[in-house]
Amino acid sequence: MKKLFIVALVALSATAANAQTKYMTRTGQVSFFSHTSMEDIKAVNNQVSAVLDPSTGSLAYTVLIKSFQFEKALMQEHFNENYMESDKYPKATFTGKVKDMSGVDLTKDGDYKVEVEGNLTMKDKTNQVSVPGTVSVKDGKVETKTKFNVKPQDYNIEIPAVVKEKIAQDIEVTVDVAMAPMGAATGSK
Repeated sequence: MKKLFIVALVALSATAANAQTKYMTRTGQVSFFSHTSMEDIKAVNNQVSAVLDPSTGSLAYTVLIKSFQFEKALMQEHFNENYMESDKYPKATFTGKVKDMSGVDLTKDGDYKVEVEGNLTMKDKTNQVSVPGTVSVKDGKVETKTKFNVKPQDYNIEIPAVVKEKIAQDIEVTVDVAMAPMGAATGSK
């Protein structure tokens, strides 16, 4: 009887610990791409912080605007000073939830299609978004991926008339963030 009690206690402790495990990183990746007939613009940010709480499905991402890297230094300067005003608005955030986290088995390697809903904030403008994504599980790590479009005007990003033809009306945003259990080494792929 004593052995059965000890086995049950160990199983309950393991289940409780696993249910409370959150996943995080500070080195996730967010990129964006703008295509027009005049010019392609791409920037990548590898300093994205993210946290996933599997017990609730809550997700949070923080993107430091000045951490986006462009191919051309002048594009990066214009992006930070003119469009995003990154000194005044230093970060973009997303807070939301995986709609059906119960369909994701974090104990089993695999790819799980999900829908994520929440609030995307840039330049102090918040919009509710709903995007499809994938939660991938491999060797105890969790990777979240999505691709969606953002309209600059929806976030008070003004494009001067002189360059309006060089910037797409819909900017493609790609999120690829690998997270490890909190307390473990965290990082992107």
